[in-house]
Amino acid sequence: MRRMNMSTSQPGTEIGYTWPIRVYYEDTDAGGIVFYANYLKFFERARTEWLRACGVDQNRLVEESGAIFIVRSTAVDYRAPARLDDVVNVVSRIERLGRASVDFAQEAWRDGTLLATGSIRVGCVDRIALRPAAIPPPVLAALRRGPGMSAGGVNGP
Repeated sequence: MRRMNMSTSQPGTEIGYTWPIRVYYEDTDAGGIVFYANYLKFFERARTEWLRACGVDQNRLVEESGAIFIVRSTAVDYRAPARLDDVVNVVSRIERLGRASVDFAQEAWRDGTLLATGSIRVGCVDRIALRPAAIPPPVLAALRRGPGMSAGGVNGP
């Protein structure tokens, strides 16, 4: 997979999958801003929707191959706060696609303002042994095709 660089431009002008998330009261702290750890939840939701848009059904993946995706590492850089009722657009891109892992680069935006960036490494493991496993070929192909390009099949819609 070709390397896709993180951008610091407005979402929609670069390669990536964007998922909007509304900030709810439960996402905020006593000061009324998004609690820092909740950006990891926002990034998780966006990656899940990105996989779904690629045609990867995670329930079918585990049922048919015994493979699951787990987060191995994260790094987040916070730049500006989000507040109650804001719509945060999370842009997700693959930085590196390996045999058993995927490195995602993610950005959280609000109205042209970059709020946070994240680097997340996700590993594919065997559900029972919890040991690294190769990403199943149909899933690997779906990840290479990207969102909106599903070919159906084992993990298709």
